[in-house]
Amino acid sequence: MSRSWAPGRTGRRSRRTPAERAKRRSRSGTWQRIWDGLRPVDPFRSIKAALGLLVISSVFLTTLLVLVAIHSDTELRVITIFSIITSMLLMQFVSHGLTSPLREMTAVARAMAQGDYSRRVRTGRRDELGELAITFNSMAADLEAADRHRKELVANVSHELRTPISGLRALLENVVDGVSEADPETMRVALAQTERLGRLVADLLDLSRLDSGVVPLDARSFEVWPYLSGVLKAASIKPGVALASPSHFRSRGDVHLHLDVSPPELTAYADAERLHQVVSNLIDNAVRHSPPSGRVTVRARRGAGPESLELEVLDEGPGIPESQWSKVFERFSRGSIPSPHGSGSDGGTGLGLAIARWAVELHGGRIRVAESPRGCRIHLTLPGKGQALN
Repeated sequence: MSRSWAPGRTGRRSRRTPAERAKRRSRSGTWQRIWDGLRPVDPFRSIKAALGLLVISSVFLTTLLVLVAIHSDTELRVITIFSIITSMLLMQFVSHGLTSPLREMTAVARAMAQGDYSRRVRTGRRDELGELAITFNSMAADLEAADRHRKELVANVSHELRTPISGLRALLENVVDGVSEADPETMRVALAQTERLGRLVADLLDLSRLDSGVVPLDARSFEVWPYLSGVLKAASIKPGVALASPSHFRSRGDVHLHLDVSPPELTAYADAERLHQVVSNLIDNAVRHSPPSGRVTVRARRGAGPESLELEVLDEGPGIPESQWSKVFERFSRGSIPSPHGSGSDGGTGLGLAIARWAVELHGGRIRVAESPRGCRIHLTLPGKGQALN
């Protein structure tokens, strides 16, 4: 019987007309507005109401005791003393409940001043102090995350700087000690390590501007085809990629860059310098992870809005596991992508995609890893002239 009844109930619910559903939502919204309007007089959700209730209770209690004294043989002074003591006890009880969260916040703030960001205050109250406790815990979590990020940043920067410096030092020591000759191949490896240091310093400068939030956005309309052609031309004449050892140094001139813009007269609205930074980083990553004689495609299409742009960078490398799609845009994140060159290091700084995401979000756009049957496909969307950020 219960099985035959359930579909009937479901059927009656499904037969509710849109007007009835709208009326039901309107009724629930009316009750919510009434409940919100009663908040100033709710002692459980308003400190002002709680203090008002305390005053009213004290006056009522004193009046009641005076009436008892008038209609009995009890002396008025005894009733007065008793009413004062009762009012003080009631006030102590209420004030303790109001000030205990503040004392707890003070203790947690002192711990945070000493570097302990793990402590939190208790929540559960429905009044302004409860809202303050929730905001306080949110602030403590943000400070804890910022402190953790600062420590990770110092450790990661130290590691990233140490790696090319150690390689360059070992190379120069070999040249000075006569172990290896200062031939063009050795100098190319030294130059590659120096350029890696330069890229890291430039990325760190961009990262500092990112954190300070002082980077202006100079958005303008431009033609996509000649603009991307210039970006690809600049990328094609970059020097080679330095791998784990001098024997693994190779030029990636074997990777073919392909541009696909449709329609050819496509225009977009963005900051050309910031977009160049994004596309250059994406092409650099794609080239670095491409197999020998691989192909990197930059595809541009018109977006949904006026002068909006949808851009994709595709390669034929090993791709990115789906579990790491959101992590690759974090700072100093390289994931566990196998190198197509048989080396564990790809020569990157781990900041390119983080800076690319920052530049895209500065425009109000979005960047993500998209599904691809082969290799990796990075898809970004810029909102265009009507929605770009200033």
